[in-house]
Amino acid sequence: MLNNKTIAAIIPVLNEEETISLVLNDIPGDLIDEVVVIDNGSTDRTPQVVKEWGATLLNESKKGYGYPCLKGIEYLKMSKPDIVVFLDGNYSDYPTEIIKLVEPMVNEGYDLVCGSRVLGEAEEGSLRVPVRFGNWLATVLMRLFYGFKYTDVGPFRAVKFDKLLTLDMHDNLGWTIEMQVKAVRCNFKIKEVPVSYRMGTGKSKFTGDVKGIAIVGYRIIRAIILNLFYRPVW
Repeated sequence: MLNNKTIAAIIPVLNEEETISLVLNDIPGDLIDEVVVIDNGSTDRTPQVVKEWGATLLNESKKGYGYPCLKGIEYLKMSKPDIVVFLDGNYSDYPTEIIKLVEPMVNEGYDLVCGSRVLGEAEEGSLRVPVRFGNWLATVLMRLFYGFKYTDVGPFRAVKFDKLLTLDMHDNLGWTIEMQVKAVRCNFKIKEVPVSYRMGTGKSKFTGDVKGIAIVGYRIIRAIILNLFYRPVW
C-alpha cells in the first residue's frame, strides 16, 4: 500500500513452476495488497507453487494472454483496488521495480504507467528479434494512427483500476496494444518509465525468429486496425 492506495498484481502463467516462485518472492509485500495469479492450463506444478506461496489462484481455460488478464480483472471487481499492476510469470520483469510504476500514479496523477524495456536496461539477448520488431512496428503505427509516442508495448505496467474498467478490454492476442491505444483515445494521463529486463528462465512462446516475427506482426496490425473503430464510452 502506498499513501493508502490499495494495489493488486495480476500475473498470467502457463507452465512456469521454475520461475513463478521467484516472481512472487520478489514482489514487495509492503506495497502489494493482493497477488492474483491466473493459470492458463499448466501441466506442471505451477498451480501448486502458487497455492504454497499463498497467492490467489484463478484458472482460465481459454488460451492466450488477454483471457487470463480479463479473468483477473473480473475477480478484482469484488475488491476494487485503486491500482492494478500487470507482470509476467517468467521472471523477465523485475517485480522489485513495481514502485517505479505506481509512484507516478500516486504522486503525479498518472492513469497508466508503462514500463519501457527500451528506455531501461535490458540484459543482452533478452529482447529477441521478434520482440524488437514488434516494438518497432507497434510504436510506429501507434504514433501514425493515434498520435502518441510510445517506446515499448511490454506487459509490465500499472493502471488505475476504475480507469481500466472504462476501456472495456476484450482483445486476447493484442492485449497490451489495445490498452495503450484505448488509453490514448480516452485521454488518459500516460507515462513511460525505464525498467530492467532479463532473459528469464521460462520457455519462449515463439519457436523461431521468422515464425515469431510473422506472429507478432499479425497480432500488432490486427490490434491497431481493430481499435481504430473504438470510441470511448463514458
